Amino acid sequence: MIEIATSKGCAQRLLLSKWSGRRPLRHMGILVLFLIGMGLSTSDQCYAKSARPILIGALSESWGPTSGIVGLRDGLVKLGYRENKDFILGVRFTQGDNTALPGAARELIEAGADLLFADSNSTAKAVQQVTTQIPIVFVAVENPVGSGLVKSYAQPSGNITGVATLDTELGPKRLQMFHDLIPTLKRVLFLYDSTDIDSEQAAKLYQSAAQRLGIELITEVVNTREEARTVLVQVKERKIDGILAPRCCDLNIPGLILDASKQQQIPTMYTTKAFWIEAGAFASFGSDFYTSGVQAARLVDKILKGVQPAKIPVEVNSTIEFTINLKRAKALGLVISPITLARADHVMQ
Repeated sequence: MIEIATSKGCAQRLLLSKWSGRRPLRHMGILVLFLIGMGLSTSDQCYAKSARPILIGALSESWGPTSGIVGLRDGLVKLGYRENKDFILGVRFTQGDNTALPGAARELIEAGADLLFADSNSTAKAVQQVTTQIPIVFVAVENPVGSGLVKSYAQPSGNITGVATLDTELGPKRLQMFHDLIPTLKRVLFLYDSTDIDSEQAAKLYQSAAQRLGIELITEVVNTREEARTVLVQVKERKIDGILAPRCCDLNIPGLILDASKQQQIPTMYTTKAFWIEAGAFASFGSDFYTSGVQAARLVDKILKGVQPAKIPVEVNSTIEFTINLKRAKALGLVISPITLARADHVMQ
C-alpha cells in the first residue's frame, strides 16, 4: 500500500499492484494497475503544501506500459524528478479492448490521479470524456485538431495538450519503403478495426500510393478478432505477399498480424519499431513513440510548475525512423539491397 495525498487535500490509501500479466484489479477483468515507480504532482494548491509524490495515471489500450509511457518516465527523470520521491506512475491497459477505456480512465481518477497521460487517439478521447478538470497530456495522437481533442495546436483549450504524430501522413512513404525493401511486392493487405478512424484515413493514402507504385492494395475492415483471424488465415491462398499493420492495437490486430506473418512467412511493415521489431516484425517506418514520451515529459513539467494545459501548445514528434529486421529478412529468404540498408536508421541483426 502506498499513501498519497489527493487533490482534495485528504490522504487516500491506494493499492498499486505490480502487473503479473494475469492478475485482475477489482471487477475489471483484463484491466490491471501497474506500478512503474514514478510520481507526479497534484493540484497546484496541494503540491505547494506538501512534498509528497504526484500521481500520474497513464491509460493504454496495449498489454502493458508502452514505449511512450516509458519515455515519459525517463523524460521526467532526466528533468530531475525522482522516482517514488516526486512522482509515481500508475498504468492501466485494456489489451486491445477500446470499450473498456472509459471505465479504466474513471478508475484512474477514482484512484486519485493528479494528471492523466494518454498514449493514443483512443485513450486521449477516453480520458477527455471523463474529466474536464484534471490535466491531460497525450502522445502518439494523429490529427488532434481534426479529431476534436484540441481547438488548435497553438491554443489547445480546456485541460489537454500533448505531442502529436505524423504517422498517417507518412503512409505513402511507408508503402514506398516497403516496396524498396521488396521490389517484387504486388499484393499488400491492410487490415484494421472498423472503429479506427485514423486507419480509415490511412487506407485512402495507402491506396493512392499503391496505384502510383503499381501495387494492388487489399483493404479489409473487421469488427472482431475472429474476423481478423479469418482474414489472416487466407493470406497465402489470396496470394498476398505483404501486410501493412495499423498503428493502433484495437482488437490486437497488430499482434494477430505478427503471428500470421511468422506462421505463413509473410513480410510485414509496421508504423513503429517499438516492441514489434524485437518481436519479429520485418520492418517499420514512422514516429519513435519513446521520443514522444520524453518530449511529453517537458509538457508535464510545465503543468507541474503551474502552467495550464490550455496555454501549452501541442507539439509534433518529428523523429521518424526506418528500421529493418535483417534476421527476419533472412528467415523470409529476402535479400535487401545495400542502398536500402544504408537508408535504415536501425538494422536488427
